[in-house]
Amino acid sequence: MPPFKPQIAVVGTLDTKLEEFLYLRSQILENDPSLTVILIDAGRSVVEHDAITIKQHEVLKASGFQGGDSAFMSLPRGDLIKIMIKGAIETVKQLQDREGVQAIIGLGGSGGTSIVSAVMRELPLTFPKLIVSTVASSDVSFYIAETDITMMYSVVDIAGLNELLKAVVDNAAGAIVGMAKAYAKRTSNNHNNTKTTKKGIGITMFGVTTKGVSAVRKRLESYGFEVYIFHATGSGGRSMERLVKEGRLHGILDMTTTELADELAGGVFSAGNSRLTAAAKAGLPQIVSVGALDMVNFGPRDTVPKKFRERKLIEHTPLVTIMRTTEQECEELGKRVAQRLKENCIRPEFTEVWLPLRGVSALDVEGQAFYDKVSDEALFTAIKNGLEGSGILVNELDTDINDPGWSESIAERLSKLIELKG
Repeated sequence: MPPFKPQIAVVGTLDTKLEEFLYLRSQILENDPSLTVILIDAGRSVVEHDAITIKQHEVLKASGFQGGDSAFMSLPRGDLIKIMIKGAIETVKQLQDREGVQAIIGLGGSGGTSIVSAVMRELPLTFPKLIVSTVASSDVSFYIAETDITMMYSVVDIAGLNELLKAVVDNAAGAIVGMAKAYAKRTSNNHNNTKTTKKGIGITMFGVTTKGVSAVRKRLESYGFEVYIFHATGSGGRSMERLVKEGRLHGILDMTTTELADELAGGVFSAGNSRLTAAAKAGLPQIVSVGALDMVNFGPRDTVPKKFRERKLIEHTPLVTIMRTTEQECEELGKRVAQRLKENCIRPEFTEVWLPLRGVSALDVEGQAFYDKVSDEALFTAIKNGLEGSGILVNELDTDINDPGWSESIAERLSKLIELKG
């Protein structure tokens, strides 16, 4: 049987950037002429060229738009982009179902990046995704979200070929060809039964819970689990929940739920109001704790909102300032933890909440800067009251979250829950 050759999807607005996309296509094929390049036109206007595989009117049709060409062209730019996003997503999904592609790449300014990144966010994690973009040097978190999109800064605008842009596109073409081949090889090996049979466990971690999480990780690995650690910086929590939705995890130790504190107080590491729901909705075995709910995260000290500048603050690094949560905030956080679990758990017998009574972070133990027994007690009480009658077990331990005994106990219990779930 001849060796399998990957297919690469190239998505963009060809009515404004045809020349640049044709150059990208040529460079991909120069790297490996046996590859198949599927050029998809998600632009506003119809463009004709022999190299275009899926034309603009096909993408528009896939969106389900019912109006004619004149109605489409008369739409405001924002509405038009939304329609093309919908059509491009459906087009790539159909390609995946029908033929399969091994990588996707796009070029764009803000509009083109919005379209192709929306398509990429719908694709599985670890599937190769690369965008050459004019906006890649700014805050791109809303383009990438919780996915593994790679963004390459174009340096100059994608508006006509020149020596500099050609060099950037050359690099991008080489990168996507390499990524596609690596993905094809990896997935081919997986189909040949070389994929790990270990069950996956997701754990959330922060600097102030690292000691405890590291001990848990080592013990779970000794039990034969594959452990994935997620940095609880907003995107980390969302990434873990994304893997739950993709069915790639068998259990969750949500030891560090600090992202809820940032959501509440306007910190920089919020994961949004769907945080703490995915595993509950999936019925996965999970143990939830309250790691680092003693703090809210901001950027450099001068970026802390004025209303908080008299609060207890610590300059964690030159770029991160943390603020101690108050008794009232801790009570509200406890209510939110309980509410989200109670409202979303389809199998409450497989969800437990563990409370470390002697400290929820390395800074919250007696003698440390954020030690506040009253605020912690407000957090614990709100959780216990909120989960009363829910069927979700609350386990209180007379230790702190980084204690070796805590780590050993929580690892053993999660392992048992996963075994019970089968």
